[in-house]
Amino acid sequence: MLTLASKLKRDDGLRGSRTPAAASDSTRRVSVRDKLLVKEVAELEANLPCTCKVHFPDPNKLHCFQLTVTPDEGYYQGGKFQFETEVPDAYNMVPPKVKCLTRIWHPNITETGEICLSLLREHSIDGTGWAPTRTLKDVVWGLNSLFTEDFRSKVDDYIKRYAR
Repeated sequence: MLTLASKLKRDDGLRGSRTPAAASDSTRRVSVRDKLLVKEVAELEANLPCTCKVHFPDPNKLHCFQLTVTPDEGYYQGGKFQFETEVPDAYNMVPPKVKCLTRIWHPNITETGEICLSLLREHSIDGTGWAPTRTLKDVVWGLNSLFTEDFRSKVDDYIKRYAR
């Protein structure tokens, strides 16, 4: 992470000493996505739920990272669930691609790891899908919420209301 952030700062510093043509060449090398990710990753790491950990296998590739969710309540308490996240070039106009790597039975996660979470949808009927104002922090908190006690309470409530 620091490596990419350092590169961005270095490129900004060099731009002042270059001709406009050379400065624009340097700007093209660092994508808008990567500039956004430097800021968002710092915010994410400062605001992670206590049950989540983020790992960047390659600190120069902030667009590929792993998330581990270790629920401390609810049905999944004691489990350790791995997610792989890839942020596409068109970010933040399109959502990140997230896949669950841990085999799990969950109503929002298929056996192949596909995740049904409205904020990960590019288009959503109910208006809660992806929007350019959303960030990686929203994604991580959304994934974490799939494992909270609130989920368990909702299941129990539906059983009491409709299944008895």
